[in-house]
Amino acid sequence: MNTRQAPLESEFGAASTAADVIAGHDLGGKLAIVTGGYSGIGLEAARLLSEAGARVIVPARNLEKARKALMPFPAIEIEEMDLMDPASVGAFCDRIVAGGAALHLLINNAAVMACPLTRDARGFEAHFATNHLGHFQLTAGLWTALTKAHGARVIAMSSRAHRRGQVDFDDPNFKNRPYDRWEAYGQSKTANALFAVALDRRGADRGIRAVSVHPGGILDTNISRHMSEAEIEASGFRAADGQSIVDPEKGMKTIAQGAATTLWCAVSPQLDNKGGVYCEDCNIAVAEEADSATLSGVRPWARDPALADRLWRLSEEMTGITVAASAA
Repeated sequence: MNTRQAPLESEFGAASTAADVIAGHDLGGKLAIVTGGYSGIGLEAARLLSEAGARVIVPARNLEKARKALMPFPAIEIEEMDLMDPASVGAFCDRIVAGGAALHLLINNAAVMACPLTRDARGFEAHFATNHLGHFQLTAGLWTALTKAHGARVIAMSSRAHRRGQVDFDDPNFKNRPYDRWEAYGQSKTANALFAVALDRRGADRGIRAVSVHPGGILDTNISRHMSEAEIEASGFRAADGQSIVDPEKGMKTIAQGAATTLWCAVSPQLDNKGGVYCEDCNIAVAEEADSATLSGVRPWARDPALADRLWRLSEEMTGITVAASAA
């Protein structure tokens, strides 16, 4: 059942766009939920899934912003949900499950990046609470709908930033260590990758497969709102004339290219009966060693099944939610 963390012979690559990947796919009768689906690569994914015939639901914390962004795409449904508010996530899940529909695609795309130290009402650090725990609760709460699909895929949005932060199981919320916003972001992205490993092991026998994704570096989205101009200039992603640099082979992508791996993971028949892997550039990524100097690939601490199970148990403890309880 385990899928090897090694590239396939994919017909797509770093420069492929989301439209390239989904061309020719008929998703009529499928239901997809895309968090963060009203901006950036989430919007691109939601739009193309809808155009391919899927019923698409976008949960949104900011309903006014979501309605404005999705106005050109009236077929896309908007539901209220705040990933940092457990009651809001629970209410959203209850509404979806009560509707009785099978959920074929759950794209856990929403994220915050490099924000100042912020905590939710439980005292949990914002990156960990939003990027990981909120999506953990969401997936658990939608378990019944996912099992009904008899072939669901869950896609967790990770990042090459996982190289910057392993999960600190003793202090994930920076209660006893100095807060570093990039380390916090990296930790959450490692958590996203480990979540896919653990979820796939628990869901495969019920037809639920999970993968994690690095979309590429895209600064022309709302996720970079906490970066200063100096940080953006230092990143090397912006030219002297102020335009974003596009070089997909080096990981610098457009929004259309950034959404490609997400949609490849959503629709590619090459991933049928596969899961628990980290993907980039429309393919399964290389399993890199811890001391690798390359920017690409996935590091050991983001693919280790033992660490994935440890994170799953910690997530259950922190949220008070289990898959078994949600599926009862």
